Amino acid sequence: MSHRSGYQPSTSAPHESATGHVTGTAHYVDDLPVPANTVHVATGSVSVPAGVLRSMNLSAVRSAPGVVDVITAQDIPGDPDIGPVFPGDVLLADNKVEYAGQPLFAVAATSLRAAQQAVKLAEIDIEATTALLDVDAALAAKAFVMPSNTWQRGEKTPDQQQLTGSLYVRGQEHFYLEGQIALATPDDNGGMVLQSSTQHPDDIQKLVARVLGLAMHHVRVTSRRMGGAFGGKESQAAPLACMAAIFAHRLKRPAKYRMPRHDDMVQTGKRHDFSSSYQLEFNNEGLLSSADITLSAKCGYSPDLSDSIVERAMFHANNGYYFPHARITGNRCKTNTVSNTAFRGFGGPQGMLMIEAAMDEVADQIGADPLDLRVRNLLRPGANSTPYGQEITHYVLADLIKELEQRSDYRDRQKAISEYNATSSWNKKGLALTPVQFGISFTATHLNQAGALLQVYRDGSIDINHAGTEMGQGLHTKIRQIVANAFGIAAEHVLHSATQSDKVPNGSPTAASSGSDMNGMAALAACDIIKARLADFARTTLGWPSTPLVFANGEVHSGDHSLKFVELIQQAYMGRISLSTTGFYSTPEIHFDKAKGHGMPFYYFAYGAAATEVIIDVHTGEYRVERVDILQDVGNSLNPAIDLGQIEGAYVQGLGWLTTEELLWNEAGQIASNGPANYKIPTALDCPPEFNVNFFERENPQPTVHRSKAVGEPPLMLAISAWCALRQACKAAGNHLPPLAVPATPEAVFNAVQEAQR
Repeated sequence: MSHRSGYQPSTSAPHESATGHVTGTAHYVDDLPVPANTVHVATGSVSVPAGVLRSMNLSAVRSAPGVVDVITAQDIPGDPDIGPVFPGDVLLADNKVEYAGQPLFAVAATSLRAAQQAVKLAEIDIEATTALLDVDAALAAKAFVMPSNTWQRGEKTPDQQQLTGSLYVRGQEHFYLEGQIALATPDDNGGMVLQSSTQHPDDIQKLVARVLGLAMHHVRVTSRRMGGAFGGKESQAAPLACMAAIFAHRLKRPAKYRMPRHDDMVQTGKRHDFSSSYQLEFNNEGLLSSADITLSAKCGYSPDLSDSIVERAMFHANNGYYFPHARITGNRCKTNTVSNTAFRGFGGPQGMLMIEAAMDEVADQIGADPLDLRVRNLLRPGANSTPYGQEITHYVLADLIKELEQRSDYRDRQKAISEYNATSSWNKKGLALTPVQFGISFTATHLNQAGALLQVYRDGSIDINHAGTEMGQGLHTKIRQIVANAFGIAAEHVLHSATQSDKVPNGSPTAASSGSDMNGMAALAACDIIKARLADFARTTLGWPSTPLVFANGEVHSGDHSLKFVELIQQAYMGRISLSTTGFYSTPEIHFDKAKGHGMPFYYFAYGAAATEVIIDVHTGEYRVERVDILQDVGNSLNPAIDLGQIEGAYVQGLGWLTTEELLWNEAGQIASNGPANYKIPTALDCPPEFNVNFFERENPQPTVHRSKAVGEPPLMLAISAWCALRQACKAAGNHLPPLAVPATPEAVFNAVQEAQR
């Protein structure tokens, strides 16, 4: 790995909880001591995807051993709808059933096992109705959770060649190692305290208050850490917190809801399936002139976050390419399946995969190298407007791709692969180099804000708090480093306390790769306020000159004057200087008109590219990823070691989505891939034996925190290169580029080889 030799807030410091992770002393919600008299929650659900409830007899449930309380929709004291943005997500179904696995009632018992056993005793009679189980059925029925929309820019003029195609992209299960969980404890003023594994404590606070009929200040939410989330705990953590809170409120005793893995995979949303179609026009050199694209998402039974997810897919349907004319339509299809939700990339991967598949087909049609075709169509001076009207002013991809092409020895390896494929009848190889241009900001403009609470204690130690959450990605570590660097002290003198809704209010979710960008800037703003107070104190009370204070190596300097940092803090305390403050940041410049489909939704773009080489067995469809070369644009890395881990992990998770992780439902509308026995996430054995990751040496031109760039989501889409390489290998087994399913399981690869040979 290489990285910039320029500014670094610190060295590649380890994760702030790394020792706790490996020794087991880092507490997750399920590790917390359970208060005395705690009840445990389980839900009873339905097995049909659509129907009307005729009757429900819960007598045997109520009298089951250990059962303390049972509730249905009628027992919810406040609003039963917990939709994060739009209504439609009900905590418990009432008369109408909309997906197999939807909860109808909930049980609180003295143990989780007792609650799980009790829910099986319910007598439920449901009249089944017609279910819409896939995108095609929803489109035919004109069933949508939100209205469709179309963006159109430029004038269409007929060109020399045309390509029409389609691609169905299956979803993905989050499969976080720590499952969904919440612990609710009533306080002594009629309010509620929540410990929740959530990416969005503010949303938990809002929704718990809503279902209990309380004001938000009566609800306090804490999130110290999560064992993974990937978007699955942005809105999907709310049902558990709300259910536990209702029982705690009713019973005046703590309630814990820990969802077993099977229930989690049945009842929580996944990455959206997308059915995409496209019509491209281009000249004989493959230069695009027109793109007509339709993206139809399988949203499930409710809106959840699907409106914005489809919108982000539309934003990324051009990846980094220029479309002189573009018409992009997004459909948010309503199906009788669990409501799909946020997942790392938030719709961007599905839109990006579609155009990369199409670019390979254009290259095949005109007989060009796919990389040459891609470079030819990049956004560039004079052709720099995206389909949604944002103009690109920093042209990074061409230089980045050129550097990776050289680092990966792309040309010579393509030649060697062609020679290998010409002589090997059993195995075929494929190599693909694909780019990523990913927009950074929440596309809902109001979410682009963050606050921080900074407290400097009189011994010189510091506590920093903000609304961002830690899910293993190293956010808290980076914020500690930012604060420590601001005051010129070692990171161990800065503590990052648990995220709490009563410390920093109205927080946005930790999502959209914005955690370090926004919370880091809010923390810096707080540091600047304290530093200004210290400078004023040093000048007016200590008699120091008016030159700026320099904080470095545990000391503070101004001209010939200096003190140790702790000494200055102690004197400021004695001088009655406030050493506590808040900081705030809102992302500048961004705006977007949803009705017109035009604006500047992204503050900047993160870029990257990956070259992936694969080998397949043409007789079985089995394959291996043999080598990966990545060049990722991270600006001035805040922590190179953490960023490296994020890039590697994102690529492997993307590889799982595109190759091994197959979500399946049976004909009855029940999810068949409901556990680790029948859903295959990548393991260490799936990692490429040669895995080269480098940082692109260019700082962010936008004034982000220390000119860094987001790194959470963009690298996931680098794995598209693996899917494209598999498709090229299948082509080498026959005489044309075949369609390839997503995920490209060995069965799918085998079928693609058969198609290529027809």
